[in-house]
Amino acid sequence: MATTLSFHSPSKPSSHFQLKPKPSPPLFAKVSFFRCRASVQTLVAVEPEPVFTSVKTFAPATVANLGPGFDFLGCAVDGLGDHVTLRVDPSVRAGEILISEITGTATKLSTNPLRNCAGIAAIAKMKMLGIRSVGLSLDLHKGLPLGSGLGSSAASAAAAAVAVNEIFGRKLGREELVLAGLESEAKVSGYHADNIAPAIMGGFVLIRSYEPLDLKPLRFPSDKDLFFVLVSPEFEAPTKKMRAALPTEIPMAHHVWNSIQAAALVAAVLEGDAVMLGKALSADRVVEPTRAPLIPGMEAVKKAALEAGAFGCTISGAGPTAVAVIDVEEKGEEIGEKMVEAFTKVGNLKSVASVKKLDKIGARLVSSISR
Repeated sequence: MATTLSFHSPSKPSSHFQLKPKPSPPLFAKVSFFRCRASVQTLVAVEPEPVFTSVKTFAPATVANLGPGFDFLGCAVDGLGDHVTLRVDPSVRAGEILISEITGTATKLSTNPLRNCAGIAAIAKMKMLGIRSVGLSLDLHKGLPLGSGLGSSAASAAAAAVAVNEIFGRKLGREELVLAGLESEAKVSGYHADNIAPAIMGGFVLIRSYEPLDLKPLRFPSDKDLFFVLVSPEFEAPTKKMRAALPTEIPMAHHVWNSIQAAALVAAVLEGDAVMLGKALSADRVVEPTRAPLIPGMEAVKKAALEAGAFGCTISGAGPTAVAVIDVEEKGEEIGEKMVEAFTKVGNLKSVASVKKLDKIGARLVSSISR
């Protein structure tokens, strides 16, 4: 009989602050309010004053798991993501936050901050800072589609958390920003940091521990080239549904194999070895075999990518986006064309390909207006 291991996602530590359910506030012209009350989770001694009247932030798309790194490895990719504009708003009561507008790829999202990724993260950040004397209004521009496997919810949460932190003078560090974003992720798709951590920190990130949270940035050498071929089909793969499909037990042999590949992937990142990175990324025996059949054409897309010269290919996050890696941009464009063809022929899905670099910065301030 083969030895098996129980397989569970990280559970949310009880030491983290929680947003307790409250009755939904009334809607006025499709705009919702939430009152942020100070709690024992406040991390600063004195409530900070805003240093800007308005800030605009950006947070990038992310690729979670990277094959064998389920829930503990992820990276940020350049050029795709969400924007948040946050304002000190005298018309909003002190201690409250209002989501006034949502534009872009997902305009039907709730404007109730308790049901919106950006809102939940902003609330958590306000609690950390103990904000009781200022009202804020938030606009969200979605550059990422929902259920794409590119960290759409994390990008919104990261941009919102950074916006609150920036408007009050950047009082807290990146780990606290990740904790605020984790509050949002827990509500939407589960308590996992492999999207939100790279969205905030940029580059590759290893989550060494969830309790306590311990994040390890992995620096890909600046003198080495790495490109991600992202192919997104017109197919939604909700993270909760894709997580529900995962096995509860795995063979010991698969555990050993995936551990080897995850270690090889980390080594490849630190050494700037795109070939080994691709090989490790392609070698998951636990998650990808379960999820790939749920995405029409995915297995054929991976085969097409490898035959076209990709160093490796896997599912980005929960999918349905497929991600391949290469070290030459022009070659990446050729690989993307073959992957799109496979989605069309085998999966009967339209798809779009793009070739992106690693985003080494993460969520950041784009512009600000001083008081």
